[in-house]
Order: sequence, then structure tokens, then C-alpha cells
Amino acid sequence: MFNLAWGILFVVVNFALFLLCYRLFGKKGLYAWIGFATVLANIQVVKTIEMLGIVMTLGNTVYTSIYMSTDLLNEKYGTKEAKQAVWFGFFSLVASTVIMQMALVFTPQESDIAQSSLETIFGLMPRLAAGSLCAYFISQFLDVRVYSYLKKRFPVYNQFWIRTNGSTGLSQLVDSLVFCTIAFAGVYTLDVWLQILLTTYLFKFVISVASTPVLYIARSFRIKEDEA
Repeated sequence: MFNLAWGILFVVVNFALFLLCYRLFGKKGLYAWIGFATVLANIQVVKTIEMLGIVMTLGNTVYTSIYMSTDLLNEKYGTKEAKQAVWFGFFSLVASTVIMQMALVFTPQESDIAQSSLETIFGLMPRLAAGSLCAYFISQFLDVRVYSYLKKRFPVYNQFWIRTNGSTGLSQLVDSLVFCTIAFAGVYTLDVWLQILLTTYLFKFVISVASTPVLYIARSFRIKEDEA
């Protein structure tokens, strides 16, 4: 029960910080959020927890907030801004991976206490790294395209929930499918692989639905740079 209660608080804190980042820094804050969220998600995914009898990895909450950011950018600033933000996040992910892999190659001093911990966190297996990069690239650009399509089909102001949940629901399914296929296909039996896929997607989808009121709040903010 502790993990469930702490997990709810964890989600609330993530959403509150997302709102604060946008409220304080506007569009630039969304870019910044996407940059560090891509890095944090890939660090958190190393840790596994058990919640409601299901073993899962961390990172899903902050990763979902990336979709929140691109959807909000698409809603308020247009498709071009959303695509640019996806590229920014992709560069952040690639750059941090390259830099940390190079950092691990340095020979540590005899009394060093960080090398083994850094290897655990950043010493990603090639398949996991490839799965993460491919899943991000494909799903994020899909999210932008689907959101733009839904924005034309459901343009009414109060249909925002259709646009954001529709685009995120589909793109996160593709994200989970791409990642699990590249990272785990052949590693686990088909039934175990399906369980990992379904639980990963369902958890992300639940977080996405819970984020809908947060996005409505964020959209209502009056940002000074928007009025300039």
C-alpha cells in the first residue's frame, strides 16, 4: 500500500512541477521540461517496483509528461513548435547517452565510489538504448501528427480532451509496442512479453487520462510572452 500512496503523490508532484514550469517560463519552459524529462525517464526506468501486485518500472509518469508538453505546444503554438520540441527532446536523449557512455570509459581512481553506480544507471544494453531511441522518435512524431489531425476533426475549444487523449492513447500504444519489440522480443516467452507490453501501456494510458485536467489548467494560463 505504501508504493500506491507514494505513487499517487509522485504523480501529483510531477504534474504540479509541470504546471509550475509552464506558468513561470511559458513556451521555453515546455522545451526545458521535454529536455530533462527524456533524460529522467531513461534514468528512472532502471528502477523496478511492485504496485497492486504488478511489477513495473519507474519513468512512465515523467515520460507521459512529454506527451503533455507536445500536445500543449500543438494546441497553443501550432504543429511546427511541437515538432521542433520533439527534435529537441530527441537531441537531449542522444546527447546525454553519448556523453555518459564516454564518461564511463574513464578509468576510475582507486578510491572512486561512483563508477559502479553510474554503470548500473547509464550502462545501458544496446537493445534497450536502441528501443528507447526508436520508440521516442516514432511515437512522439506520431503524436504530433495525430493531434494535428484531431485538431481539424474536433476543433471546438471544449473538445481538447478528445484531441489530447486520442493522440496520446494511440502514440503511447505504438511507443510501448516499438520499445518492447526491440528490447524484449526473443528475450521472454510470448505470454510474458505480452504481459510486459499490456501492463506498460495500460499504466501509461491511466496516467495520460489523469493528466487531462492538468492540461486544461495549463491551457488556461495567460502567459506574458503570448500576449506580447
